[in-house]
This record gives sequence, C-alpha cells and structure tokens, in this order.
Amino acid sequence: MPIVDTLTTWVGHEDSLLGWLALAGSAAIEYVFPPFPGDVITVLAASLVIAASWSWYGVLTALMLGSVVGAALTFELGVRWARRRDERGHASAALDRLVAGFRRHGAVYLVLNRFVPGVRSAFFVAAGLAGMSRRAVYVYGALSALLWNLLLFAAGAALGANYERLERLVTTYTTFAVVALAAVVVAWFVVGRVRKLRARHRPD
Repeated sequence: MPIVDTLTTWVGHEDSLLGWLALAGSAAIEYVFPPFPGDVITVLAASLVIAASWSWYGVLTALMLGSVVGAALTFELGVRWARRRDERGHASAALDRLVAGFRRHGAVYLVLNRFVPGVRSAFFVAAGLAGMSRRAVYVYGALSALLWNLLLFAAGAALGANYERLERLVTTYTTFAVVALAAVVVAWFVVGRVRKLRARHRPD
C-alpha cells in the first residue's frame, strides 16, 4: 500500500520530528477519512518503541494528539449537523434512536470507540448530534485512545516487536470486530422494524 510505505519511511527516522508528525497525522486522518489505515501506522509505532528504542512518551503523545484532533473535527461535524437538523426540522426514527442512545450512554460509547475499527468517527459525529459537552467528548475520546495505544504497546512488547505478527493480530481483531459490529447493526435495525410493525398493527 503506497501511503503506508511512504509513512513507514517517514517514521523510520529515529525519534525524528517528522516521524512524530507522521504518527500524529495518521491518527487524525483516520477519524476524518476512515478507510485510511491508521491502525497499521499505530502498530508500526508500537514496534518502533520496542525494537528501535523510540521514546514511548514521544510516540504516545503524537498518537494521542492526532486522535484528539481527529475526534474534535468529527465531533464538530456532528454539532453542525445537529444545528441544521433542528433548523430544517428533519426527523429520522433511526437517527433519533441513535441520538437517544448517546444521550444515555455516550460516555461508554466514546470510551469504546477506539476498539471498534472502521466507524470510530461515527461515534463522535453521533456525540455532536446528541449535544454532548466538548469537555466530556475530549476526555472520553482521549481515554479510549490511551487505552488502545497502551494495549498495542503491550502487545508489541509481548511479541518481541515483531511488526508482521503484531499487524496480523490487529488485522484478525479488526475482522472479527467488523463482523460483530455488522451483526449488531443488523439486529438493531431488525428490532426497530419489528417494533414499528407491532405499533402499526396494535389496536387503538
């Protein structure tokens, strides 16, 4: 993958500012453009901390800053979407249920966001739609990023900084997580549809 090869070359410079910027940028871009392989770069960073003696503090700080910036951008998108939705008065049953869920359990969802690949940005858009406070969003989002990055660092240490094995581990996890998420989404829509049909056929 050309973009990964390019970033790999950049972060290959020992403890360089360019390397840290590349890590921060990849962490931020992943939220704005979910197809971007941000986890691949994070895995590389975890390997560099162990194998190349990179500063774990510098690497972790770069990843955290990038994650917070990316989360902030997508959260603000949700805030603007909520304003337009209110102004135009557009209603959506599915969206209303999503917003209601975030108003009840938004903190839990945001802490889990880094562990759900592919749709992390959607968590922060939903938080903006639900009207969560910026302070809460940034705190819970940063906590999630911290837990995820420390987990990858620990996995890198356990695997002896073997980049290929660590990447396979994350890829396998991502596959299972996406399948599980798809099942949850399908079940969510099915339950909503069933409830709607029951309400429609319920005698007055």
